[in-house]
Amino acid sequence: MSRRFKVREIAQQSGLSEATVDRVLNGRPGVREGTRGEVQQAIADLERQRTQLKLVGRKFIVDVVLQAPARFSDAVRDALERELPTLAPAVVRSRFHFRETGSVDAMTSTLDKIRSRGSHGVIVKAPDTPEVVAAIDGLVAAKIPVVTLVTDVPGSRRAAYVGIDNRAAGATAAYLIDQWLGDRRGAVLVSMSSGFFRNEEEREMGFRSAIRASAPPRRLIDIPNSDGLDETSGELVRLALESDHDICAVYSIGGGNLATVDAFDSVGRDCAVFIAHDLDEDNRKLLGKRKISAVLHHDLRADLRQACRIVMNEHGAMGAHFTSTTSPVQVVTPLNMPPR
Repeated sequence: MSRRFKVREIAQQSGLSEATVDRVLNGRPGVREGTRGEVQQAIADLERQRTQLKLVGRKFIVDVVLQAPARFSDAVRDALERELPTLAPAVVRSRFHFRETGSVDAMTSTLDKIRSRGSHGVIVKAPDTPEVVAAIDGLVAAKIPVVTLVTDVPGSRRAAYVGIDNRAAGATAAYLIDQWLGDRRGAVLVSMSSGFFRNEEEREMGFRSAIRASAPPRRLIDIPNSDGLDETSGELVRLALESDHDICAVYSIGGGNLATVDAFDSVGRDCAVFIAHDLDEDNRKLLGKRKISAVLHHDLRADLRQACRIVMNEHGAMGAHFTSTTSPVQVVTPLNMPPR
């Protein structure tokens, strides 16, 4: 393994003890494979954040915990690591804990482990459940501020929510679909990754409320619990299309858009309007090919910069006039796609 970094730096990045890191680096027995993986991940994170190691200033270690498809987690990692140098004179380093799927117990176990190991703050995308609320409250009780990202857990003691107004985003999707479809009749497919995420629930509520105000209101076909993954989304969409020949539009709340487009193609059906969320690589590709109509986007770099500033503010490092705001919803089409 790499010896470019000190044992102390790797231990701090991984949250492991220096003795454990030393055993891993020297290939000694008695170390779990999972622990070796944590050390390898810490070294990889340090490689990407190595410019932060040379800076002198007040230091913060921030843990980022996400349950999301890899395409979104990768976008978050890239956005945050690009923002870290802009937070100077503070020195911020990040540790990442990502999973695509998992139980609530797995999420709370990760949060509890961070509480035990220590951190300056946690940025989390997690389901809104009583167990997650308790885990967040445990972090806050341990003087570790928590910022919820993209989806909120409002019953917890989190310091703030960072992201878009999800109800407004859902209503915007309904407006765009209604305007583009015009007088064309037909049903709208609404896909979600999980009902446990508050952001998806709020987007759906905003969408349904706006659709009900349409004249006439459109019929909605629900696809719940796809996990936002192509493997599950494709089959669920294909089955819906085969059973309902009136589907002519899609509002993708949870993702799996490559597979959704493929499902329409596989049954020889036209998707007149397709609204999605987040300008990840999949959606960039689909926008470029005009397979989707528009993406409801928010600036992840700005969100993560704000999340880090909130953590710093909770430690008294930002001054009296610091405030945080909800991110604006941007409607991105093939003609106004921002650069990567």
